[in-house]
Amino acid sequence: MRISLHLSENQNEVQKQIENCADILFRPLLIGEKEKTEAFLIYIEVAVSNLMLEDSVIGKLLNRLLSMDTKEIYGTLENNSLGISDTKELFTLEEAMAAMFAGNAVLFVDGYDRAIKIGSKGYPGSGVQKTDSEKGLRGSKEAFSESVKMNTALIRKRIRNAKMKAEEKQVGRYSATTTALLYLDGVVYLPICEEMRKRLNAFEVDGIEDGGMIEYLTRKKKEGRFPVYQTTERPDRAAQAILEGRVVLLTDNSPEALIFPATLNSLFQTADDYYRNERIVTFLRLIRYVAAFLALALPGLYVAAATFHPQLLPGNLIRSMAEARSGVPFPTAAEVLLMELSFELLREAGLRMPGPAGNTIGIVGGLIVGQAAVSANLVSPITVTVAALTALGSFSIPNEELSEVFRLWKYGILLLGSCFGILGVMLGCFLLLMLMAEQESYGIPWLYPYVGGNLNERADEKDSMFLAAARKRKRRPIFAKWGNRIRFRRKS
Repeated sequence: MRISLHLSENQNEVQKQIENCADILFRPLLIGEKEKTEAFLIYIEVAVSNLMLEDSVIGKLLNRLLSMDTKEIYGTLENNSLGISDTKELFTLEEAMAAMFAGNAVLFVDGYDRAIKIGSKGYPGSGVQKTDSEKGLRGSKEAFSESVKMNTALIRKRIRNAKMKAEEKQVGRYSATTTALLYLDGVVYLPICEEMRKRLNAFEVDGIEDGGMIEYLTRKKKEGRFPVYQTTERPDRAAQAILEGRVVLLTDNSPEALIFPATLNSLFQTADDYYRNERIVTFLRLIRYVAAFLALALPGLYVAAATFHPQLLPGNLIRSMAEARSGVPFPTAAEVLLMELSFELLREAGLRMPGPAGNTIGIVGGLIVGQAAVSANLVSPITVTVAALTALGSFSIPNEELSEVFRLWKYGILLLGSCFGILGVMLGCFLLLMLMAEQESYGIPWLYPYVGGNLNERADEKDSMFLAAARKRKRRPIFAKWGNRIRFRRKS
């Protein structure tokens, strides 16, 4: 609906829409010389600063308008003669209401068929915090906040170039949540951005409260097996991804960014890998891959070896295991399953308990439950060791969603190992590898560069399980546009 020249029509429509909204303030005004021009202002109470403060944008604008005649008011608003930076003309009531719900003040003036959006302090937020879930030894300690504008600014602080684009879109029928698509123009492969736009337009939902909702609403059916987005709370990690040619999706009210495309290789990388010596980073990456294998297959291998293939183990270890298991009433598979489920219970309890109490439950609970179970001959000490190593392996995986996938597959491989021995474990791992090979993320093979590495002249293998020196990583990854993949060259 277009904004009318008659203030009364606009007032009636606005008041009809904000009826019973106690947090939305409606302020009638008389502006101009001798206060003969009617106007009104609408805004969210806590999102807009005091109207008459001299140092606020709204206060400066209103104070100047008070001394003008009617014709001068219209010309000033139309041409922004006061030079106020954060003002914008709105032509429809829908635009005006959306601007108001975004945390701005909106001014309507009698005889003027446009509304004026006046930027203000916006909704309250948590501000820039320190990283919590992605701690590192080196690099920035800044973390994303819950404001999409502030998060965009944190990335812009690191990429100070107009080629970094930020496209905003409102998602959610009632929540009208702002999302921002960030990419480097000329480097990004544009069909990736276009695919995300299509996916955002392909659904309608009441509200979006976190980026995780967009993550699961925009993935295709076959993409549900493994993560096709990489989540991060670090602005420097998001900036690195943009410089590689990937795309970052920010969501208002969410302190995390979604990075896509994502591959198995990228999910094992961390932000501070690129701030440290390549030899130690290679060593740590190998440890992460070993930890992932332990989190996935160690319980199944232990059950298979203890039940079907004891001849594979040294004699002293077999005798030690037999002595430790004497008096345990459960079979090995049930014993391991009991301990794994106990650790899952402790992990969930620790997450749900507030503050330091959660850490206490995780550490003390694990010690008490494990010791009590061994003392009561419910489980053997080696089973507790296997469960602890499996838990440590899952904690060492940098990406939480990938860790969750391995935690679920662990039970399937445990079942196969308890039924078919080592052959069952190998069958489970082979099936997992087959599904990984079938997976794609926005057209990129999920196992790249371990498969299809020649697509980018083997350049991505220099930043995989083994990290080459920075001067040798001259090409951008496969995510970037083909004609613009050189990112490092020496000056002649």
